[in-house]
This record gives sequence, structure tokens and C-alpha cells, in this order.
Amino acid sequence: MASAVISSSPFVCKSPAKDLGFSSFRKPSQISIHGCQKKSISRKIVSVMAPQRSSSTSGSVKTGMTMTEKILAKAAEKSHVVPGDNIWVNVDVLMTHDVCGPGAFGIFKREFGENAKVWDSEKIVVIPDHYIFTTDKRANRNVDIMREHCREQNIKYFYDITDLGDFRANPDYKGVCHVALAQEGHCRPGEVLLGTDSHTCTAGAFGQFATGIGNTDAGFVLGTGKILLKVPPTMRFILDGEMPSYLQAKDLILQIIGEISVAGATYKTMEFSGTTIESLTMEERMTLCNMVVEAGGKNGVIPPDATTFNYVENRTSVPFQPVYSDGNASFVADYRFDVSKLEPVVAKPHSPDNRALARECKDVKIDRVYIGSCTGGKTEDFMAAAKLFHAAGKQVKVPTFLVPATQKVWMDVYALPVPGAGGKTCAQIFEEAGCDTPTSPSCGACLGGPADTYARLNEPQVCVSTTNRNFPGRMGHKEGQIYLASPYTAAASALTGHVTDPREFLQ
Repeated sequence: MASAVISSSPFVCKSPAKDLGFSSFRKPSQISIHGCQKKSISRKIVSVMAPQRSSSTSGSVKTGMTMTEKILAKAAEKSHVVPGDNIWVNVDVLMTHDVCGPGAFGIFKREFGENAKVWDSEKIVVIPDHYIFTTDKRANRNVDIMREHCREQNIKYFYDITDLGDFRANPDYKGVCHVALAQEGHCRPGEVLLGTDSHTCTAGAFGQFATGIGNTDAGFVLGTGKILLKVPPTMRFILDGEMPSYLQAKDLILQIIGEISVAGATYKTMEFSGTTIESLTMEERMTLCNMVVEAGGKNGVIPPDATTFNYVENRTSVPFQPVYSDGNASFVADYRFDVSKLEPVVAKPHSPDNRALARECKDVKIDRVYIGSCTGGKTEDFMAAAKLFHAAGKQVKVPTFLVPATQKVWMDVYALPVPGAGGKTCAQIFEEAGCDTPTSPSCGACLGGPADTYARLNEPQVCVSTTNRNFPGRMGHKEGQIYLASPYTAAASALTGHVTDPREFLQ
């Protein structure tokens, strides 16, 4: 089913699946149940042969399934599904936040009754994170409404915040939902996770089906635990080669989106594999899957491995069942990248697919740098920025705003030593470089927000940002210009006042 396409990039090869050597990157079809009690967990994977099912009409063997198809088939209690099938799926986790939560619960009450109870109060995760540290009364009221609903429904996982003056006074408060979901153990291989946020696809890094839904669908899920989904076809992205020291996952996903466009994966799964993917940490895999929606993708997914299992098992005792694409699974397209030949890239205004090499934009003068969000506000993102600042030994030339994604990330910024920096923490290095003091964890200015949102673009300025979207008005002012970049590139640009290739400081 894959189509052959002539590539405009010297680093990408797209070819029919039948021409690819599956053995070089394919995991065998297997089913394993992982329990997460540290003393009893076994690393041995119990393999089960995938049953060969015959067609009722021809007697031929059915095509194998991709990871996404297997996850959805299991959740729909079906033996086999194919792209285009409309199926009722059982949901494992539903996440909502302060922006969409009130609407979702409002629809739930309207359709199921004022006194109705949610389908499972322990499978719903509510995370205030978008418009938190603001004096906007309507934004504050959204959090109050969510608190009322969670108390009424006895929602177990409501990460509340009541003291807006000091986030540290709120031990339950986490921060950005997509990072908090992972940190709190809500992301598990083989499961179905839905969220009222388009970047819910981030959780696909854990080998699960994760996608964003609207308030109406969320209201229905609240009442039933089910959703009607169309099985998406799968595009496969094989990334091989040693990752250069100056590249990050943000460069990889911007490269891919620039290759296929913001509509290139519309209602399709983007499955990532290859030796480069296997070498990535969980946080870098999260960055990769986070932005599949910027290519129109329904979901992104990465085959789970030891890296995945170690991360998950340290955060939850809930057993999980990883799945992998079959060797004879059908993909609508294959893209191959030799990562060792890639260079740092940015997405110029005003679209995530407006790709350019960072070095090609060296004459672009900037006004500020923003490091934060579900895409670029994780611990490793700040570690990367601090590493570059330390290596450069210089001070920033433009205001540089730092917004940790979660309370845990904020603590890491102040507590963890940066490798090779003589024991200094990120916070110490940022202070020496003249950056703004790391602020309260939240989505911050990634999506603009109320006028008093920290680091919001309230003027038509040029910003290099580690966020995920650069549409007009995305970070505030409709005439602002946003260059999407990796933490390395963002930090390098802060030091020069221009869009800058990080190799100027890392080599």
C-alpha cells in the first residue's frame, strides 16, 4: 500500500514497504504483560504466536496489523481491524484540563443528567495547566469549576492548585498535562489514552494510542468510557544513524514535518522506528510524538523497549501489555532518514512546516527567546540549554524566558547538576548567563493566554521558541514572529541575538 515518492531531500528515502528490509528494525510480533512490582517483575517477555486468521470468503491469510491497529483492536474487543473501520473503543485513561474540562463536564451533565456519575472516577485525570498564574477572573473560575466537578465525582487524580501566589504551596499541583501524565504514571504501553488537548499525542512515545478529542466526545467518554473511532492508516518513519551531538528530537520532528507538510499525515498514524529512535531517552521520544499533530497526524507511536519499561515501571504498578507491528503489516508510506547527515533546523513563521536550516537564518534578528511547554520544557530540555550556555561562557543578548513544564521539572532545574559543568545546576548557569529566573510551571505563553501571562508576546516581536506552533497570534500578538527550534538552537540564539546554529558553541 505504500507509495513511492521522489524526495526533495537528500536525507530521505520513501519507497514501497515491500522493498524494505524489515529485519533490520522490526521487533517480532509478541504480546507480554508487564507487572510493575519492583521485586517481582520479570524482564522475560513471553511471546505468543500471532494467530493466522483466514478470510471467510477467500481462505487467504489476513494482512498483519500495525501497533495502532493492534491497540485499537484489543480496545474494541475485536480480533482484527483495518484502516477505515469504525469501531467502539474502550478508553483506559481520559485527561482534561482547565480550558476544556468545564465544557466536557457540562456536556456530560447535559446528556447524562445532573446527578449522573462518571464511568470510572479512577480513569479520569484532571490537570489544571493552561491559564493558571493570571488575575483573569474567567480563567481562575475555570479551575474552580473543575474543582467542584472533581469533588462531586470523587475524581482520584485531580492535581489541584489553590494558592496562585506560590505554586510550591500546592503539593498536588503538577503543571503541563502531557508531561505530568508521564511523570505520574498515567502513560502505559498498549493502552488507549484520550485527552481534550491536541498534544495528547505526546503519550504515543510510550507505545500507546493517544490522541486529542473535543469536549463533546469527552463528555460522552465521561459517561460511558467508550468512543467511536475510525482506525487510521499508518505511515512509518525509519530513522537510523548516530545522532550528532548538536541535534535533538525537536530537529528530527521539524525535519519530518518540513518534509511531509502540515497536512501530510492527516488522520494517519505516524510510527517511528530505527536505531536512532531506540537511542532516544523517553523525554526525547515525547518531543518527537508531541508534534505529530502539527503534521495533521491522528497519533504518533514508538515501539516500547527497555527504555520505556524502565520509565513506566518506576512510576506505576499498573500492569501493561506492549504490542508491536507485525512483519506483514501494511503501511501507506515509508520514510527513511539518515540522521547522521541532518543539521539543526528551525520552523520559520508562520507554519511548523516552514523548515529552514538554522544556519540559513543567521541574519534574522530576534527580540527574545522562550524555553518551555510540553514540547520543550522538560528536564532534559533545560539541561541542554544549560549545557550550551555553560560551554559558551557568555551572557544572553535578548530576554530569555524559562518556563518549566511541571513542578518536578522546576525542582530538577534547581537541584540536578548539569553534566560537565562542575556541579552547577541549570538554575545557576541560567543566572550566570543573564536569563530570566525560571518561573512557575504551566503552559505559560505557548498559547498566548490572558494579557498578564508570563512572557506572552504582547508586542509584534520576533521570538525563538521551543514550543510547537508558530501561527499568527499563537503566543499573543497576531503580528509576532515565532521561530520554532530545539533547546540547543534557542539557547545559541539567545547568546547572539540572531537565529543561530548551536554548532557555533557546541563544536
